[in-house]
Amino acid sequence: MKSKVQSLRAFLASADRFALVEVASTKGSTPREKGAFMLVSQAATFGTIGGGQLEYMAIDKARQMLFSPLEGEMAAKRPEGVLSGGTARASRTAAATPPGGFAATLPSRGRGTRIEVDEVCATLDVPLGPEIGQCCGGRVEVLIRLVDATLAQELVAAAEAEEAHLPHVYIFGGGHVGQALASTIALLPVHGVVIETRAEALEGMPETVETRLTPMPEAVIRKAPAGTAFAILTHDHALDFLIVAEALKRDDAAYVGMIGSKTKKATFRNWFLKSAEGTEAEFARLVSPIGGDAVKDKRPPVIAALAAAEIMTALVAHGAAPAVSQQARQGQEVAG
Repeated sequence: MKSKVQSLRAFLASADRFALVEVASTKGSTPREKGAFMLVSQAATFGTIGGGQLEYMAIDKARQMLFSPLEGEMAAKRPEGVLSGGTARASRTAAATPPGGFAATLPSRGRGTRIEVDEVCATLDVPLGPEIGQCCGGRVEVLIRLVDATLAQELVAAAEAEEAHLPHVYIFGGGHVGQALASTIALLPVHGVVIETRAEALEGMPETVETRLTPMPEAVIRKAPAGTAFAILTHDHALDFLIVAEALKRDDAAYVGMIGSKTKKATFRNWFLKSAEGTEAEFARLVSPIGGDAVKDKRPPVIAALAAAEIMTALVAHGAAPAVSQQARQGQEVAG
């Protein structure tokens, strides 16, 4: 398994010079939230601040800062690992992007766009209107900084902390739909795990998804972190039933979904209530078929896309629930 932190480390090792492009503040409707960032080198980028002309402007300015002769002179004078904290910024004309670099074709900056630059830091204050070819209607302030060793370490540490708190998605079954769902969630901010009883079914999984081979997949449920989403779609209906029954016992699960038809769900209900000591309340938490039935398309990538959206919605709702409960308790305490 290759984690997103490993991808960040690999990117930072791929070149000598980088610029950090970060959304410093937002007003109104914007493509990304405050704190969203990307890294820029001469030949590549890592992450995104939302795309569009705003991102092109930021990349172009970052590469001008990286490769301008003035910056190189200043970098030689700057102490190792120290970023400029100066607030006074003098406007200057950045050097052209060097041969082999990136030069964005930009429209007019438009009225209200402000760019301030010092030797190691630049601020872009951009209205997202028709002047730059975007119609979000908000305003974004983007901070661009040159990355030194200290900042690089801070970025890795922040990524490690974020990755440690990612919600988990457990996919039981590595068949056609399981493969498609694993590929889909590999693109999402989650920790994906595929559990299988067949070694060959785990071949070809995305490198950012964890795989586990076990003869008793239902036992994995018991050790899953709180807030995990469980998607059950094995090759065996009886095995599906065992796994789902175990998952429904976890009242801290964010999502329990099973692939199948209405007939399969009805058969499971009968078995669950009579033979597995399940309750109607527990059964009511089961989502089946996964992905819903509004779209009549049973191709694995379509089912995976629908299920991934469903799972992500459940994870966000589950994550927001503790905050809502805490606010409610605080309100009751104030009222009391």
